[in-house]
Amino acid sequence: MSHRPERRGIHVDQSELLCTKGCGFYGNTAWQGLCSKCWREEYQQTRHKQIQDDHALAERLQMEEEAAYANNHQGAAQPQPAVAPFSKFEERKTKEKSRKVNTVTKFFTPSAKTPPKKDSVPGEAQSTPSPSVSRKPLETDCTTQEFIDFLKTLKPGREIFKQCRAFTESMAYKRDLGADELSECVQDFYQNLSDRLHTHFKGSSERVESVMDEVERYMMTRLYEEVFCPETTDDEKKDLAVQKRIRALHWVTIEMLCVPVDEEIPEVSDNVVKAITDVIEMDSKRVPRDKLTCITRCSKHIFNAIKTTKKEAASADDFLPTLIYIVLKANPPRLQSNIQYITRFCNPSRLMSGEDGYYFTNLCCAVAFIEKLDGQSLNLSAEEFEIYMSGQASPQRPQAAPSPPGSAAFSQMNERLDLLTGLGVRQERVMEGARRLESDLIDWRDGVEHKVQDVLERFPLEMHPPASPTASSAIDADNVENDLLPPPLQPQLFAG
Repeated sequence: MSHRPERRGIHVDQSELLCTKGCGFYGNTAWQGLCSKCWREEYQQTRHKQIQDDHALAERLQMEEEAAYANNHQGAAQPQPAVAPFSKFEERKTKEKSRKVNTVTKFFTPSAKTPPKKDSVPGEAQSTPSPSVSRKPLETDCTTQEFIDFLKTLKPGREIFKQCRAFTESMAYKRDLGADELSECVQDFYQNLSDRLHTHFKGSSERVESVMDEVERYMMTRLYEEVFCPETTDDEKKDLAVQKRIRALHWVTIEMLCVPVDEEIPEVSDNVVKAITDVIEMDSKRVPRDKLTCITRCSKHIFNAIKTTKKEAASADDFLPTLIYIVLKANPPRLQSNIQYITRFCNPSRLMSGEDGYYFTNLCCAVAFIEKLDGQSLNLSAEEFEIYMSGQASPQRPQAAPSPPGSAAFSQMNERLDLLTGLGVRQERVMEGARRLESDLIDWRDGVEHKVQDVLERFPLEMHPPASPTASSAIDADNVENDLLPPPLQPQLFAG
C-alpha cells in the first residue's frame, strides 16, 4: 500500500451546504439539498398537483360512468345516483384542504368557555375521547407542567396550550399516515403558530423563538413514541445498514482521513472522548432541539481539539474530516432515525440558519460521505479497499522508511506504536482474566449459597424458650451433694 503525500483530504465547499435554490439557508440531503422552507414549498406543490391529478381522474371516471350508464339505459335512468359519490368526493377534499387552516384560528381569540383559573388549564368538553397520550395526569407530567408555567407569563398562553394539546391528541388518530404526512401536519402547525406569534409580538423574533422552543418541547415529548422511527418508514433498516457500514470501516485510521488531531495530547484526547459521548447521547433525547444541542456540543469539542493540536483556529476543511472520524469511532445508535426525526419535526428555523443548522448539515454530509466512502476517498486502490472491507487484512502503519536515517523522534514513535500494540494484547488478556474471575466468583457464590442451604435443611435451627429467672438463680438446686460441700471461705485480717 502506498499513500500519496500530495493528498489534500476531504474538502466540502461551504456553498455545498446551502440550499440548492440559492435562498441562503442551509440545505439537507434528506430534502434533496433544499432547506426546510423550499422543501415544504416543493412538497406542497407536488401534493397540490397530485390532488389536481386525482380530481381530474375522478372527473374522467365520472364522465365515463355517466356515458356507460346512459348507453345502457337509453337515457331513461337519471344520472343523479352517479353524481352523488363525486360530490361527496369533492366535499371531502375541500374539508381536507380547510382543516389545516382552521386548526389555529382561535389562538389569540378569547374563548367564552375559558374558565377563570390561572394555575392550570383543564380540558373543556371534547367532541372525541382523549387518546392514550392525554391520559397522564398533569401533575405527574413534568414537561406539561413546565410548559404551563412558561405560558402563564404570556397573555395568549391559555389559548396556545389548548391548541397544542388538541393538536397532539389529534395526532394519535393519524398513526396510519406516512412519515412525510405526519411531518407536514407538525410543520404546518409550527408555521401557523409562528406567524400568529410574530403578529402578536410585533416582530420580536427572540420571543417567538423562545415560545416555539417550548411548544416543540411539549409536543414532541408527548408525540415521541408515535413519530420516532414509525413503522411506515424504513428508518430502522437504514439504521442497521449504517451501523453495519461503520463497523466494516473500523480499520480507517486518522491519517487516511487527514484529520488534524493529535490524540497523544491529553487535552485533545479528552475533547475527542467528549465529542464521542455527545454524539452517542443524542439518541437518549426525546426533543429535536435537545438532539441538536448534543450535535452542537460534539462539534464544539471537535473545534477545541483541532485548535489545541494546530495552535490556531480550526477551519471548515478541518472540521468535516474530524466529524467523520468521530462518527466512525462512536457508531451512534439509530443514527439515521435521529437525523430523520430532527429533519421531520424540528422547528424549521433552527435547521435553516445558526450554528445548530450548520453543525446538523455537516453531520448529514458526514453520514452521506460514510455511506459512499470508497478507496479513492482514502487514497487507496480499489483492491486494497476491498481487502480491508472484507477483513482479510488490516492496514499497516508506515515503517521507519520515510524518516531520515537515525532520526530519534521517528524511532521513538515506532517504539511507542509497538508498545501500544503490546498493551492492546495485554489488555485483552486482562479483560479475559477478569471475565473468568467474574465467572468464578459467581460460581463460588452459588456454591456457598447451596452449601448453606443444605446445612440449614439438615440441621434446622431450634428455638428454645428462655429460662425463667428462678431457674437461673437456683442453678445447683438439683445437686444432692450440696451438704457435703465445705463452707465458704471467710476473709481474715492479719496483723502486720
